[in-house]
Amino acid sequence: MNISGFTYVRNGFTYGYPFVASIRSLLPLVDELIVVVGDSNDGTREAIEQIGDARIEIVDSIWNLEMRQNGKIFAEQSNIGLRRIRGKWGIHLQVDEVLDESAPDRLRVYMEQADKRDDIEGLILPFLHFWGDFKHIRHTRRTHAYEIRAFKNNGLVRSYKDSQGFRRYNSEADYISGAMGHKLRVLQTDVPIFHYSYSRHPSLMKKKDNFFNRFWHNDEWIATHSSSSDFDFNEVDRLQRYEGQHPALMQDIIAQQNWTFNYDPSRSNMRLKDRFLNAFERKTGIRPFAYKNYRVVR
Repeated sequence: MNISGFTYVRNGFTYGYPFVASIRSLLPLVDELIVVVGDSNDGTREAIEQIGDARIEIVDSIWNLEMRQNGKIFAEQSNIGLRRIRGKWGIHLQVDEVLDESAPDRLRVYMEQADKRDDIEGLILPFLHFWGDFKHIRHTRRTHAYEIRAFKNNGLVRSYKDSQGFRRYNSEADYISGAMGHKLRVLQTDVPIFHYSYSRHPSLMKKKDNFFNRFWHNDEWIATHSSSSDFDFNEVDRLQRYEGQHPALMQDIIAQQNWTFNYDPSRSNMRLKDRFLNAFERKTGIRPFAYKNYRVVR
């Protein structure tokens, strides 16, 4: 069973993405790995070349910085890689997502199980959303608990919205026309994605935030919301302490942390409705009324 990985990155060093760790974490699982590298000027492409693995195929791309419709540019970059994969299965990681060293073997077992079932199209993986540093995670109704990261490559799966998830389409023309597509039928796995989007120095986090906001908002919104002050990680609904292990590939990055985050739960901006619903979820394990871009099959 051939497995193809795909990802995309632009100026990974400039914005503090653990992209090398992310790519390396996928390699033990895949037979090929398509890396779409946007027009970078910080050594990102060279760092990927230096990994020196023949399974990596670099595809160069140019980002349209004027594409400002709901993060559509990210789906575009994801689909450049997706259209090139040749394996029976495809697996996607964004470059702030890392698998631990046990994940490849465990995911392969899930893929083999799903491969025998015509009613299964993909796998969803649970997310650990790190926030502020490497010792706190955000697990609330404003984060996704699971998302599709692996699927059968039938040629009709494409990135949905901003590439956070995937859907099946009747044809390429159907996708291009803006059709909603079909939610994939998936198995739920217990193989975590370590998500480090908000684990960087507060000044670097603000720099990243200011730049990437342009892909969702117009100039007027950006002028109102952008600032030069550091990102305030305490402007958040709820965090919890993380006592588990991180992927071995992240150890050097974690050791280089050069900022301190002191979590202040008294500053929570959680809405009253979410306070009740989050309490219900903690007690029952059920997240009522949650949006899901997939259909779980038992």
